[in-house]
Amino acid sequence: MMHYFKKSLPKTITLGDKQQKAYYKKLKWQVFISATLGYGLYYVCRLSLNVVKKPIVDTGILTESELGIIGSALFFSYAIGKLSNGFLADHSNIKRFMALGLLVSALANLVMGFTSTFLFFVIFWGINGWVQSMGAPSCVVSLSRWYKDKERGSFYGFWSTSHNIGEALTYILTAVVVSYFGWEWGFRAAAIVGLLGALIISLFFHDTPESKGLPPVNEDFRKEKKSTWDEQKAALKNPYVWILALASGFMYISRYAVNSWGPYYFEAAKGYTLTEANSLVAISAVCGILGTASSGFISDKFFKGRRNMPALVFGLMNVFALSLFLLGPKNIWWLDALSMVIFGLAIGALICYLGGLMAVDIVSKKASGAALGIVGVMSYAAAGIQDIASGYLIENNKSVVNGETLYNFDSISIFWIGAAIFSFLFALLTWKKT
Repeated sequence: MMHYFKKSLPKTITLGDKQQKAYYKKLKWQVFISATLGYGLYYVCRLSLNVVKKPIVDTGILTESELGIIGSALFFSYAIGKLSNGFLADHSNIKRFMALGLLVSALANLVMGFTSTFLFFVIFWGINGWVQSMGAPSCVVSLSRWYKDKERGSFYGFWSTSHNIGEALTYILTAVVVSYFGWEWGFRAAAIVGLLGALIISLFFHDTPESKGLPPVNEDFRKEKKSTWDEQKAALKNPYVWILALASGFMYISRYAVNSWGPYYFEAAKGYTLTEANSLVAISAVCGILGTASSGFISDKFFKGRRNMPALVFGLMNVFALSLFLLGPKNIWWLDALSMVIFGLAIGALICYLGGLMAVDIVSKKASGAALGIVGVMSYAAAGIQDIASGYLIENNKSVVNGETLYNFDSISIFWIGAAIFSFLFALLTWKKT
């Protein structure tokens, strides 16, 4: 089985003439586009549960606390998988690795669309979390293998729009499907999309330039004498990587607070319909495309590859957006929409900076997957804790008066905004290094 995932053996073609350069350019763009679109469709299979939470609670199938536990099953298994699969991706045939992950994720969603049992939800959502962790490391490793150092930041930012593409598809298309056909079709539709994504990856994603008869793109792969394992161990010992992982962890609490519970909050606290609530959260996903796509370019172009200053600016924007979202007045749609615009721009950029790029910048290219894994395990462990804590705080701060359910979101507000504040404070500790 492990032989299937091993990197392809290099061939002996050289990259010398125009034909070979055109061939490299074609493959390079195929890798980038299939990685971006493919990982976006990973997200559709990851976020399907978020759209159907309120309908599931309304039908009495599960409670908020149970949904929090189910959601955390994905995050915790994803966190562990992100670390192990990040290390494995550095050694793997990433084309096969990524395609298999999305295929199994689609099948897990398909099963979820035909069951209503709490235990099955936990098991299959946990399986989904594990295979979801095979996507991002494959993409980040591909950027290290196919793109030169001077362009990696920009293309990392462009690739990171895949998060927002997947979120927008989920909160718009999946929400429409659920509103017409019921919560079960939220999972079934995600499964169909995931199968399409696995096919795209199989056809257009490529392992290494060497596997296509081309020489390595980055000279670092030739110059570095240490083995991949040695470079990965060095990344594990780097304190700045762990500080960035903490900063990303707190950022992921605020990120998934809105992604996982934002639609629920808009429905319960502000009285929007399911479609309206999901459309508001979709605004953040769409605006996140701009924030993410421009993040790497901004830092490369205007800050000479340094990420510290833009990370600070976007971190403060995140705090402001959450404060507006949670503490702003009710029944003012444009204000809620504005909060989602600012949140999307901020989180879109922070996913790029804190979620991987800053850590990848300070380690060897051979340890790109390992650095992403370290950041990922902290990020998604925090996201899992968030889902349990948020579900508990929401359920235990609601009351029923004259048959009407009333919610108190004061504790949630402190929790979510506080996490955003800690995120940019930890990022400041790496100021001189990043």
